[in-house]
Amino acid sequence: MAPSWLDELERSLEQRLDAFLRANPHQNVLLQQQHLQDRQRGLQTRLKQLQDQARDLRRQLLALASDVRDWNARSQRARDAGAQPLAERADQHVQTLMAQGRELWGELDTLGANFRTVEHQLSQLRADDQKASPDRSLNEDWALFEAEQELAELRRKNGLT
Repeated sequence: MAPSWLDELERSLEQRLDAFLRANPHQNVLLQQQHLQDRQRGLQTRLKQLQDQARDLRRQLLALASDVRDWNARSQRARDAGAQPLAERADQHVQTLMAQGRELWGELDTLGANFRTVEHQLSQLRADDQKASPDRSLNEDWALFEAEQELAELRRKNGLT
């Protein structure tokens, strides 16, 4: 099957971008920094989402624990009053609630593992960035300086300062 016009356009644009970045290494450095910052922001957002989910699961677990306590007390009260069938139904309900609790604990455990993974990725990204920053070559630092100067000049020309 022949490539579609969209595939050809994409290939052409990628070739132009590659040529531009080869001709302007400082832009490549800025692009890499932007990708790094975007990745860090994405990971931080994911950490926040995981924390929010964990907080919600903890709230659900606390509510479930309260329900278990209440239904255990009801079961005992029914048993004390000689209402054995009602006590058995309450006990079954407690078992259902306990199963829900085990399921929620499993979800919380999975969230914890995901949180640790994302946290590790973020710390690795930060460590890689710190490791790369002091080891940049003079040419890379100079290209970055020139890019920042050009950006400042463009902002001044366009009245964005």
